[in-house]
Amino acid sequence: MRFTPAVRIGLSIALATGLYGISFGALAVASGFSVLQTALLSLLMFTGGSQFAFIGVVGAGGTGAAAFGASSLLGVRNAVYGAQINRLLRPRRWWRPLAAQLTIDESAATAASQQDPAEQRRGFWVAGLGVYLLWNLFTLVGALLGDAMGDPRRWGLDGAAVAAFLGLLWPRLRSREPVAIAVACALVTVLALPWLPPGVPILLAAAVAAIWGWFGRGPAEEGLEPDVAPPSGGEAPR
Repeated sequence: MRFTPAVRIGLSIALATGLYGISFGALAVASGFSVLQTALLSLLMFTGGSQFAFIGVVGAGGTGAAAFGASSLLGVRNAVYGAQINRLLRPRRWWRPLAAQLTIDESAATAASQQDPAEQRRGFWVAGLGVYLLWNLFTLVGALLGDAMGDPRRWGLDGAAVAAFLGLLWPRLRSREPVAIAVACALVTVLALPWLPPGVPILLAAAVAAIWGWFGRGPAEEGLEPDVAPPSGGEAPR
């Protein structure tokens, strides 16, 4: 395999994202999931934000329906990425199920950042496969070490998911409207927390954002780009 810029970016992203799976594995076990259930969440769901939302709602005592709703809302962006990846790569029939499973923030961003079609394919598959393998490996490591590590809050792992979400949100706050939406959703969530079951405040905040977006006048494509955009010049973003 040639170590082209897209390959190097894909490998660096895979390593950085994969290591983050340790925190997910440890937090899932601490939230009451078994090692097998934790491993299956990464193998089958495989979208970090949705996974953290799912175990967060369940760990807080929320219902399965609330956890499913919160995680599904965060996973909707992958459908948008799927349309973009299908247009860029045009995977053959038998490769489409695998490509769909590997379509995440990191693989979509690596592919979209390249101009050459061959580099787009290399970046997508290297990042997608690399993240999938390492994320699942380190999820298992985190789950197995969960009991030995004790309370995840001692290590700051309970704040890892919050930090990751803020990292995804921050680059989008480039104008007053996104900032206003973020503040409104945060306010709705804070006000709803004492009165509604775990997971429902997230759904309520998402509904506020959806209504705002429906009646807003922003560009049609705004907000549909991948959350992570590797810089030009072949350098990895982390």
